[in-house]
Amino acid sequence: MPTSATPAIERIARVLAGRQLSLNGGGSDPHAASAVDASWQDHVDDAYAILHTLREPDAQMAQAGDVAVWRSMIGAVLERRAG
Repeated sequence: MPTSATPAIERIARVLAGRQLSLNGGGSDPHAASAVDASWQDHVDDAYAILHTLREPDAQMAQAGDVAVWRSMIGAVLERRAG
């Protein structure tokens, strides 16, 4: 199974920053990559809040896979913050 070398929290925070800054995401910068690099850390709290909300799968998600595995994977990310 392919995995990302970039932590999930950073990836989520970068998406949030990109949506705010990039012209493609509703911002005004047509070339926002460097601005995202400089500001994604400002979105880490929001990224954790999103994952905290997703720690319990909805019914459709539960039908698609193993709920215990999902909870374990999300929990592993959330534990990093607590530690």
